[in-house]
Amino acid sequence: MHASVVMTVLAADRPGLVSALSQAIAAHAGSWQESRMAHLAGQFAGILRVECPEAQADALLKSLAALETQGIAVQARRQEAAPAAARETMSIDIVGNDRPGIIRELSAAIAGAGANVEELSTSLESAPMSGHPIFHAQGLVSLAGDGDPAALIAAIEKIGQDLSVSVG
Repeated sequence: MHASVVMTVLAADRPGLVSALSQAIAAHAGSWQESRMAHLAGQFAGILRVECPEAQADALLKSLAALETQGIAVQARRQEAAPAAARETMSIDIVGNDRPGIIRELSAAIAGAGANVEELSTSLESAPMSGHPIFHAQGLVSLAGDGDPAALIAAIEKIGQDLSVSVG
């Protein structure tokens, strides 16, 4: 039997961070399943999921917590398998003028339409002619089997007339 462990990792970016993390996982017969990592403002930030033998799970959690002595903050939790409900996953691409609160408005619109954010990547880009900041979001959202994609699009477009919304 295997245990699934989901974690977040945060540390001042430097060479060897992923190596230290992977060594702790490998020392407990862990298998790196999936991850997302990024360098943001001098910090290394990551989320990942690993599997290890059930008998090694508690020791793995302790080893991950001990990485704090190397300046690597890890929050890890065992993930209990839950039956997945039928959901339709769609990609979203949203571009518009940046303004304070746009993520709050976007996430509220998505939730209000009964959708769940599965992945989200945001950035600020310069407008081609004026150079003013343009908000850009890309990601995946999922709707319950009886959800309405048109309602999701309408909810996002209600945020502002300046938004260009593509859902696929």
